[in-house]
Amino acid sequence: MPEADRIPQRPSLDGLEEKWARVWEVDGTYRFDRDAAREDVFSIDTPPPTVSGALHIGHVFSYTQTDIVARYQRMRGKAVFYPMGWDDNGLPTERRVQLTFGVQCDPTLPYDPEFTPPERPGKDRVLVGRRNFVELCQRQTEIDEQAYERLWRHVGLSVDWSLLYTTIGDRARATAQRGFLNSLARGEAYPLDGPTLWDVSFGTAVAQAELEDRERPGAYHRVKFGEFFVETTRPELLPACVALVAHPDDERFRPHFGTSVRTPLFDVEVPLLAHHLADPQKGSGLVMVCTFGDLTDVTWWRELGLPTRTVMQRNGRLGLRAPEGVDEDDYAPLAGLGVNQAREKIVALLRASGELDGEPRPITHAVKFYEKGDRPVEIVATRQWYIRNGARAPELREALLARGRELEWTPPHMRTRYEHWVEGLTGDWVISRQRFFGVPIPLWYRLDADANPIYDDPIVPESLPMDPSSDTPPGFEETDRGRPGGFVGDPDVMDTWATSSLTPQIAGNWLDDPALFDLVFPMDMRPQAHEIIRTWLFTTVLRAHLEHGVLPWRHAAIAGWILDPDRKKLSKSKDNAKDSPEELLERFGADAIRYWAGSARRGVDTALDTNQMKVGRRLAVKLLNASRFVLGFGGAPDPAAVTEPVDLALLAALSGVVAEATAAFEEFDYARALEVTEQFFWTFCDDYLELVKARAYGEAAPSEVDSARAALAVALSTVQRLFAPFLPYVAEEVWSWWQGGSVHRAPWPQALPEPLPAADVAPLRLAAEVLGAIRRAKSAARQSMRAEVARLEVAGPVAVLEGVRADLTAAGNVRDWAIVEARELSATVTL
Repeated sequence: MPEADRIPQRPSLDGLEEKWARVWEVDGTYRFDRDAAREDVFSIDTPPPTVSGALHIGHVFSYTQTDIVARYQRMRGKAVFYPMGWDDNGLPTERRVQLTFGVQCDPTLPYDPEFTPPERPGKDRVLVGRRNFVELCQRQTEIDEQAYERLWRHVGLSVDWSLLYTTIGDRARATAQRGFLNSLARGEAYPLDGPTLWDVSFGTAVAQAELEDRERPGAYHRVKFGEFFVETTRPELLPACVALVAHPDDERFRPHFGTSVRTPLFDVEVPLLAHHLADPQKGSGLVMVCTFGDLTDVTWWRELGLPTRTVMQRNGRLGLRAPEGVDEDDYAPLAGLGVNQAREKIVALLRASGELDGEPRPITHAVKFYEKGDRPVEIVATRQWYIRNGARAPELREALLARGRELEWTPPHMRTRYEHWVEGLTGDWVISRQRFFGVPIPLWYRLDADANPIYDDPIVPESLPMDPSSDTPPGFEETDRGRPGGFVGDPDVMDTWATSSLTPQIAGNWLDDPALFDLVFPMDMRPQAHEIIRTWLFTTVLRAHLEHGVLPWRHAAIAGWILDPDRKKLSKSKDNAKDSPEELLERFGADAIRYWAGSARRGVDTALDTNQMKVGRRLAVKLLNASRFVLGFGGAPDPAAVTEPVDLALLAALSGVVAEATAAFEEFDYARALEVTEQFFWTFCDDYLELVKARAYGEAAPSEVDSARAALAVALSTVQRLFAPFLPYVAEEVWSWWQGGSVHRAPWPQALPEPLPAADVAPLRLAAEVLGAIRRAKSAARQSMRAEVARLEVAGPVAVLEGVRADLTAAGNVRDWAIVEARELSATVTL
């Protein structure tokens, strides 16, 4: 029974978020229970958002969907392991720091303990050493992370904040470095000097998974190779040409396979070879193989055993010296030119030599970019670290495909994206990056007498985390760094995905707390967006398979995107997220935003819809008011006291809702759970409350009054808990008016047990239809809903209608009745 002073006279949503956020934090409402049995744990591999500015409403959308599932599992009696992390290392952070502070990292500069960034950054960036730059990165991420945490707390994410981690923190760095060293010991990690995808803007290697196609203007240039013609979009790579290739079934070239031709301008002899990747329908059917123009060039170079003639350098310019086999005088006009300048120059030279057949033909084509870069990627020869991913190991590829089939997917069709990615891999995963704010490759190298690194015998650290640029290996002093006979640290850091691919191990404290790790790993759920199936999901599966021989989690719940009015994904980089989460939370409230997010099914792209948020706010207000109204009757939630037909029918309907909502949640279909709950709630408010209001006020026999009040209380208790995962603030508020503890720790409602005669919902359904007919008649006559009905004639099942006659008489203010037996229900209302 509620105490009168616990129920406000005028319930309001105002202030609920601040009030209950404080209570949850003080009470530790969402704290993970380490004493739980393994079978009672539900663990979540929460995505650590990238710290590179402000979060947008698309983040709120997907993270809320995860929180809804977490809250449901907690109410089901699970100890929910729900951590939060910040992904604060990598290129996005570096770019933000460069722009914010007006600096550029130069790792050759010494540390300056007195350095202060300029108050007003100018166009020219100030050069700083690596340690100073990393300190600025840490300073900026701390500011951003505080803003992120404030937003997540406002949204009501039920994470355990004591489990917070950062991907640049000691635990994450040690985990990433241990994972790398273990892979190195097993032969899965290896260094290689060879063709590398290279982003010129950032000056670093990138992985295949980080590429995206962008439509760009270009041109086909028809170039003469002796008696043959080649159409190419990259004539500037002519000095890097090592072969011509055609399809083995192309009759035009079959007689010439195994012969050689000479390149235009440079007169270098190259073979004409067959390979199935050449497209007979594209251009002339003959392809110029250069080292390297694209990934197909790399495949041809490797599979055909071709030589290397590298011209493209890391700075995006052609080299100053001619590649091997090319005359220096012939190459001199191109030396040191940028890509576009070199293209213009070589076209002019081809035109002058008569080896350009016609003028370039303009086209628009897909060009590979690093997803965060501004210029097309190049392929240059560098030394990088790789982890085997199945691209060149059929047995590992099949094992990873089998892992994808073992994983439960929501929605199921997302597995296809995973399989297409695995089947389409063309190279192992390059994990080294030529950047600064990241997890260092944990190795040193001895130097020979000429101070050259001896890469074949790396020095492995004894403790982690470590930084080879500042720590010294066993048996050496800092003064030995860089000297002949001394040592040097590996200069690279790991790709951010090499750390993020170990988020289950980082969050579960794999290295330092094996008891916790065994309790939560493998995890139950990985929520994430569909565009990073190829990166985060795949690499996490790969690392868990290699390190532990299992899947990292049982279930992958894939979120859709939030789209702008032009049906484009909301993105910080595209600057199309006009409404900030803070502004929308201020306008509509957290529960309304959560209602909008919870209404969308997993994996479905959804429009930003403020009208849906308004509906959510109205629903929250209605729950406040309906709860206050019901609690005013003072009933106890005792199903055994329910005896009247319409009350029993209400509980029957409610029992079905609970069963359907529970089944939906078990399939991660929270949107269906919300849908059926909301439908029932509006029926409860619009129809049932009106039908039993008079009886609940005491205008009937005591047992009939008790039946109405008990049914109302049972329904209210159940509905408040059904809404709790979606509307946590208002659900906690109305629960506190009459119950002890938090609704979020209350048990999830159960379908009502037999032998309660609650299998028949007909009395409530028929009564609601008749009441609707009465309302429509009064509305058509423009009369008050309280106006008297002179006569009500109803055709339908007499036994059922007789059982609800008294409630309908009171609710509709009916003076005279007539009921006749009929198979179909109909009602005639005379006012």
